[in-house]
Amino acid sequence: MTNQTPPLSGLRVIELGQLIAGPFCGQLLGDFGAEIIKVEARDAPDPARNWGAVKKDGESLFWPIIARNKKSLTLNLRTEKGQAILKELAANADVLIENFRPGTLERWNIGPEVLHAINPRLVIARISGYGQTGPESAKAGYASVGEAKGGLRHLIGEPDRLPARAGVSLGDTMTGTFAALGTMMALFAREKSGRGQVVDAAIYETVMAFMESLIPEYALAGHTRERTGPILPRVAPSGVYPCSDGLVIIGANQDSLFRRLSAMCGAGWADDPRYATHDARGENQLELDGLISDWTRQHTTAQVLALCEENSVPCGPVNTAKDMLADAHIKAREAIIRIAHPVLGDFPMQGVVPKLSATPGNVRETGPALGEDTADILDGLGYDAGKQDSLRQEGII
Repeated sequence: MTNQTPPLSGLRVIELGQLIAGPFCGQLLGDFGAEIIKVEARDAPDPARNWGAVKKDGESLFWPIIARNKKSLTLNLRTEKGQAILKELAANADVLIENFRPGTLERWNIGPEVLHAINPRLVIARISGYGQTGPESAKAGYASVGEAKGGLRHLIGEPDRLPARAGVSLGDTMTGTFAALGTMMALFAREKSGRGQVVDAAIYETVMAFMESLIPEYALAGHTRERTGPILPRVAPSGVYPCSDGLVIIGANQDSLFRRLSAMCGAGWADDPRYATHDARGENQLELDGLISDWTRQHTTAQVLALCEENSVPCGPVNTAKDMLADAHIKAREAIIRIAHPVLGDFPMQGVVPKLSATPGNVRETGPALGEDTADILDGLGYDAGKQDSLRQEGII
């Protein structure tokens, strides 16, 4: 039986981050029930509120997702009174997330030593380009730079062109994910020790964690991986293949899968010594991909997908957003959900990942208006209406 109470219900998280990496960490925790209090300066809110190349009726289509399930508190942390309020919040919080340049919290007198003196159980997730220590720690770092330092950018694109990038901020979301994982591990450790700790998540190190055997390949074998376009060298067939009306991805590099693909295409490839084994297919990868492409071009994407499914050959479409919105499997899994937006109405967005069988996460609301929850949060700290008005006039909230 499913218990609809999300697993992180009762967990209070203060989010000081902005743009993507820190807020994505907060988004993940909020998806599973944590109370996320997002802190922004009234005169310098999170730029993500207006982020995105495309807007609808003047509204960001990015903010409702990255700030979903969050409360908005306006607070000027550059002032002593703002710092004092933050400390009051931290006294009863479980987690604090920040992705400022290292040293910023310390300059504001709300660094880990100060906060842990107030609340020893607090877990502090610190996200930055280069980490909290080391000779480059104080440098400004964006995801694009971290992706390059960590080796990813060198590998993306065609070999005869400049390094490319994915159309989304992978370094940010990958690091936000690792920060959320580190936060949960720190919370688990707190159950044993009773004490919180600092989670230090660097963008470039997160990217390096995804680099498989790239480092020992060079250090021990003198091999430098290079850009290879849509293929993985010596892993074949596994790539993008053109149909008469679009593209498909086919992955059939395992011997048994390749035999099924060969039979499906009415070819004798599986018995040809040039393609019969994994190593042979790797040696003749480009030639084999050409043969498969010659076959796929004779069929529509729907035909290739149906044939591959019938023959248990892994294959999938190269989807756009339009395709995903119409995809029956995506609908059945509720991988795209719809949430009411105060201006845009029915708002589609990606659902919660991963799915838990007994205590699933959920999306309760889209990103909040600036300062929407300030009064309620300060009420909870004992600030009456008069004191709040005074703070507002001083530019503290």
